[in-house]
Amino acid sequence: MEMWTNIRIGLGLLVLIIGILFFLLEIIGIIKYKFLLNRMHAAGMGDTMGICLSLFGLMIINGLDFTTAKLFMVILFLWFASPTASHLISRLEAATDEELGRHVRIDIEKEELEK
Repeated sequence: MEMWTNIRIGLGLLVLIIGILFFLLEIIGIIKYKFLLNRMHAAGMGDTMGICLSLFGLMIINGLDFTTAKLFMVILFLWFASPTASHLISRLEAATDEELGRHVRIDIEKEELEK
């Protein structure tokens, strides 16, 4: 029985470390990119994957109980909330940035702008 516990903890630590590596990649992306929309993309993708993998690793380490169910609910909430918030902040930046055309190509038809 102790062997399975060690395997579970080892697998959980591996998934937790992969989640932390996603956070490190997110930080590199935020530092590397120059424009806000590129930084938002790196932050949104890194947060979603990093948090979900980290919490999933904690779920594996913890085993099956009520705390695991709560962690799963947190993963579900963050899986929907983080990309939605990133999308809304990016749309706000795109709508209010007067110099957006200088660093991105805009392929919007005139009919779509008049709506």
